[in-house]
Amino acid sequence: MTRTSRPGPDVTYRARPRALLVAVAAAMAPTLVAPASAHAASTKAARRAAACIEVAAGETLELTATTTASCLTIEEGGVITVPDGYRLSLTVNGVETGSQLAELTDGYGGAATAIAAGSYTGTIVLTVAEATDLAYDDLTFPFRQAIYVDADGVDEAKSVPSDVRGGTVTDTAASGITLLSNGEAFNGVYVTGGGSYTLTDPKIAFDGNGRCDFIGYGASVVGTGAGTRLVLDGATISNVGVVRTAVIADASANVIVKNSTLHCADGVVPDEYPTAGTGDTRYMITVPWMLGLSGNVRTTNLLGASTKASFINSSISSEKWGALSVDGGSYCTLTAINSTIANTGGQGYGSYAIGNVTEHFLGCTFDVGDYALIHWGASAHYGNSTAAAVAALNTSLELGLTSAELSALTEKPTVVNAGRFMVLWYAAGSVAIDGGTEVNTGETTFMCKAVAGSVTVDGSQGATINPGNGVVFQLMDTDRPSSVSVSGKAWKTETTGTYTEPTGSPTKSSSWVTTSGQSTDAKGSFTDIELTGDFYNSVWGGGNASLQGQNLNLTFTRSAVEGVISASTAKHSVSTITSAQYRQISEVTNTPSAVVNNGVLVTLGADSTWTVTATSYLSALTLASTAAVTAPSGKTVTLTVNGTTTAIQAGTTYTGALTLTVA
Repeated sequence: MTRTSRPGPDVTYRARPRALLVAVAAAMAPTLVAPASAHAASTKAARRAAACIEVAAGETLELTATTTASCLTIEEGGVITVPDGYRLSLTVNGVETGSQLAELTDGYGGAATAIAAGSYTGTIVLTVAEATDLAYDDLTFPFRQAIYVDADGVDEAKSVPSDVRGGTVTDTAASGITLLSNGEAFNGVYVTGGGSYTLTDPKIAFDGNGRCDFIGYGASVVGTGAGTRLVLDGATISNVGVVRTAVIADASANVIVKNSTLHCADGVVPDEYPTAGTGDTRYMITVPWMLGLSGNVRTTNLLGASTKASFINSSISSEKWGALSVDGGSYCTLTAINSTIANTGGQGYGSYAIGNVTEHFLGCTFDVGDYALIHWGASAHYGNSTAAAVAALNTSLELGLTSAELSALTEKPTVVNAGRFMVLWYAAGSVAIDGGTEVNTGETTFMCKAVAGSVTVDGSQGATINPGNGVVFQLMDTDRPSSVSVSGKAWKTETTGTYTEPTGSPTKSSSWVTTSGQSTDAKGSFTDIELTGDFYNSVWGGGNASLQGQNLNLTFTRSAVEGVISASTAKHSVSTITSAQYRQISEVTNTPSAVVNNGVLVTLGADSTWTVTATSYLSALTLASTAAVTAPSGKTVTLTVNGTTTAIQAGTTYTGALTLTVA
């Protein structure tokens, strides 16, 4: 097959494997590294130019080398290919464009990208780069990136230099560069293999969908691999698109972001994606609705084993879904110091924690739609950014902050403003709150779904808890529907399950002990603080969801609490929750009721007072010698134990069916 390009001189094109099909006057594409290094200069592929390239309908044009032109036309059904082991990227006037993902249902996760049909004019560069194919589970994603860095520095053969605008790029650092993309699944900077790289004042703006944020396909910046250290200083990253993540840390890398602004906004979900979504992480591109959320991009994700990601003096925000995430990792460390963490679209979380992760938040401000933290097994700390605490993290996490940088970080308390809850527990794990941390929630502060969640609050330096609906702690049965297995589709599950409210009354378990602490108790420990609000345990147990029972174990030391502390019956406003009612997740009202399998154990330690505001049902009450149970002014409180009126005395422990009434 032959064809002639128009306009310009006649050029003959002949389809043949690995043949350079565009051949006019040679013109070099931009060199990525300056000064050039032997490693970066190792690419020997010829770069050539044509006035105009046209690919007709039904025609396949194969390029074997990077090619430049002033115009490009691809008719519907026309295809530009490159040899096996290479990937093609198009930039127009320094902006990656035209890349188009295949459908999710192609059996490869929609991994392949092609240049979309259309007419392109300007400074056109068609880069033929060595493939960077990365496996996730049984899928392989064909990464393309503006800058590829490994232990030897920048590898230009795997990079797309024409997408790098301005600034300087060397084997160890880049400064003042701009990376732009309005195509799909194009990456910005990819650092791997134990390399060390610093990005100073980069500006990155990507508009178009990514595909998988469990490996970073389509992310602005990725740091991955043991020994890899990636520093972003003064970065501005603004992305729009489904899972078009700003920063990915993976596979034991150490990623440090400081003095930066990161924001990601939702894109348009592909038509073939299941309406209710999927929890199959190979394909998951929306937040699971069972978390009570919507959205299709999170700004960061921390993956792999023992990976570290730290955010210092920075702003991290997402439209919905999540700002900071640890998902798919194990024993990772997520840190934020003197940073703001926000959702701009009215829904979302500040951080997500799974896989025995440790999370530090010092001197941070949260302004989030729903949760400061979704907890799937972690240790999280919210406190002040004291010089000592920051210096300790600087050492232990190898942040590399200079003495001048440390001095410039003034001490701040953490402030949490959450639209609904501060913490949502779906797995056992701890939360510590201290310093001057201020927690303000639109609804319940601590929401625990039938797991051994624990919270410790030290108010000795002014920490405060302010629940918007008057409930400090809610322990309840999980209302999270399960995924449903599917067959004949690319993904293994769909989130089409439903939650149905139980009816009737719980059955008393013959084996569950409600009067003493158990290893599976949810726990709250409060020291040197004044609290106004209620505490409820509504877990049914008795074999419901294979749970015989669960207790809520509360300890107060040198503290004053005013409110109801009780076993309860919790009800949603709807009896069945489907994806259409996703905002009903966690939304319950409580009716105090006698303990069945939901023990409530209260310990009033030294110098503590509980002011009971309404009828409360407990299974154990312990008072220190300097503790007291009182009623609001003008009222009295009465205790019955197994139906017998009993005097409330300091230094005493009561167990059984305890009822405190106020008259």
